[in-house]
Amino acid sequence: MFRLLNVQGRAALQAGDQWHDLAALSGDASLADPMAAVARHEELHAHQAATEGRAADGEVDASQLLPCVPSPAKVFAIGLNYQSHAAESAMELPPAPLTFTKFPSCLVGPNADVVLSGAAVDWEVELVVAIGTGGRNIAEADAWNHVAGLTLGQDISDRVVQLTGKPPQFSLGKSYDTYGPIGPALVSVDSFPDRDAIELWCDVDTERKQHGTSADLIFPIAHLVSYLSGICTLQPGDLIFTGTPDGVGMASGTFLTEGQVIHSGAAVIGELHNRCVAG
Repeated sequence: MFRLLNVQGRAALQAGDQWHDLAALSGDASLADPMAAVARHEELHAHQAATEGRAADGEVDASQLLPCVPSPAKVFAIGLNYQSHAAESAMELPPAPLTFTKFPSCLVGPNADVVLSGAAVDWEVELVVAIGTGGRNIAEADAWNHVAGLTLGQDISDRVVQLTGKPPQFSLGKSYDTYGPIGPALVSVDSFPDRDAIELWCDVDTERKQHGTSADLIFPIAHLVSYLSGICTLQPGDLIFTGTPDGVGMASGTFLTEGQVIHSGAAVIGELHNRCVAG
């Protein structure tokens, strides 16, 4: 098991409330780069074990954490991947993963501000998959072996920009700067009691908006990895936002406003806390 952090641009492993600089821990300067750490995810289990009894390099401070996977080559996102969300959106279930992109420049850390782009900005809590071992035409039965770990994300969406035109093009409305908070850690798959049934939730201020489990995914994670790899070669660090359960603001005509805080959580992974500020 491991928990990979990005502490002010350097890869670190979390042990309890403390962190250990991965390059110092391993004696390998190249592992200071979080992207190198993701690509070498199989080594991180042994390095995590080596934190036992070692003097930590610091206390975990969420305000110092950057995106645990900071510069992926590709960021995929899957729409309508929970039946409950498809139902509240009054849309038919897709016959294949409904895939769009979030440009990597939208990614921010777990406590970063979300800069509102307009009056119809929405929340979408999601589990996020990080590819660790790349490949093409990955068999579904082998897909989990290509996953470095899981983290939590918010697929923040400007619904006006997202839905403009026929057919609409989702990517820009979901790629404003700050519209991809992720974190707090990239957690190894073996850390979860059931990798296919992970609880997640979202509150806006103190009001619970979303609550679900990845057991309800229409297209589960192994299927997504296999499907996407059949279209383009997956690379270490590529991210997949896997979809959101029901409870998004668009369903009720309620959107984010300046000063509100989006609190997102997932079992084992942890929490995001993102304050909304005026654009």
